[in-house]
Amino acid sequence: MSRKYFGTDGVRGKVGTFPITPDFAMKLGWAAGTVLASTGTKEVLIGKDTRISGYMLESAMEAGFSAAGVNVALIGPMPTPAVAYLASTFRADAGVVISASHNPFYDNGIKFFSKTGTKLNDTQELEIEALLEQALEHNALQCVASEKLGKVRRIDDAAGRYIEFCKGTFPNHLSLAGLKIVVDSAHGAAYHIAPNVYRELGAEVIVINDKPNGVNINDHCGATHLDSLQSAVMIHEADLGIALDGDADRVMFVDHNGHVVDGDEILFILAQAAYQKGEMQGGVVGTLMSNLGLELALKRMDISFVRAKVGDRYVVEQLKETGWQLWGEGSGHILSLKHASTGDGIVASLQVFKAVLESGKRLAELKAGIKKLPQGLINVRLTSSSADSILSKDSVKEAVITAEEVLGNQGRILLRKSGTEPLIRVMVESTDIRLTQQQAEYIALAVKAA
Repeated sequence: MSRKYFGTDGVRGKVGTFPITPDFAMKLGWAAGTVLASTGTKEVLIGKDTRISGYMLESAMEAGFSAAGVNVALIGPMPTPAVAYLASTFRADAGVVISASHNPFYDNGIKFFSKTGTKLNDTQELEIEALLEQALEHNALQCVASEKLGKVRRIDDAAGRYIEFCKGTFPNHLSLAGLKIVVDSAHGAAYHIAPNVYRELGAEVIVINDKPNGVNINDHCGATHLDSLQSAVMIHEADLGIALDGDADRVMFVDHNGHVVDGDEILFILAQAAYQKGEMQGGVVGTLMSNLGLELALKRMDISFVRAKVGDRYVVEQLKETGWQLWGEGSGHILSLKHASTGDGIVASLQVFKAVLESGKRLAELKAGIKKLPQGLINVRLTSSSADSILSKDSVKEAVITAEEVLGNQGRILLRKSGTEPLIRVMVESTDIRLTQQQAEYIALAVKAA
């Protein structure tokens, strides 16, 4: 069965527009609480990023869970991977994250984690949607008896616990002492977490974009806008720079030359480090968007590589199927099951630091082993038509066929709808940078006109 509200990364949209409204959030909390309570759930943990709308949605979710008889523990602004970890630490039965990740402040979203730190399974999501649909259709929900209503508590030491968890993924025999780093937390959920992790491990830390005001999250900063980080690294003559996104589940680097080190390159660095130490367990999982240069670089080390569809659930399926532990994508989502149950920007960055320190090389040297092919990516924003209807148009299919003929066997084309934004992503990859961009623009024009 297809989902009506849950996408690849929970429920997401523009604040104030269905489904990101307080009424929907309350009914979603009730539906989720009812389904989870039927399997023994007594308490859920709720975290959020720094968007101003988080207060509203948090309160609505809290009311819905309470009406279903489920207790709530509030931890305030906290990275998405922190919620996945802390739900287990505090013995909660599930975790809820109120965040739209790398999106602008006027968007928000709601996603769920199980008590083991993984996303809810298909059956649970479909059961929640079925109850939610009833509540929306009848504009009502069935509240438990007063004596069974859920209670709410606030946890004050969540940040400290997560900081210690992150530090615990870094080898005890290593230290960041002597390194000068710049950290950009995107005015997001890790603003009070990430700098402290690196400082407590010994680094000299220069912090930028760490003053959230509810509306500046991801605003020309963080993992999606690296200009300010590149400038800061060069101005301060830092060894490197680290950029997280709004909920800190993705990370991007800038080397000492001011050059970007993206998710594909990070994944290569981690795989190469494991391979050289004889610690590579299986192969590497990428996505349909992963640069062909990554696949070729791994092949030279005889490391297997497979591509999953974009989205957490597809990645987890591939990892389970292969028994492998390492996954990543160009945008900076990196998952190492050896260290965390979900993608974690801070934890991934510490593994990069480990590779740097143990190799004795600078970040720029470590990424030199991967030669990325030119990749043109154009995001076409949807207005009224659905992504599925546009992608099925003959004019779009013909444009793709024409571009494929131009590229021949020297490139590849991928069109897909975003799971987090109203976009169709057009990606073209080939050995010729001019041809790559030209064909990406050609296909994007066909998509816009469809």
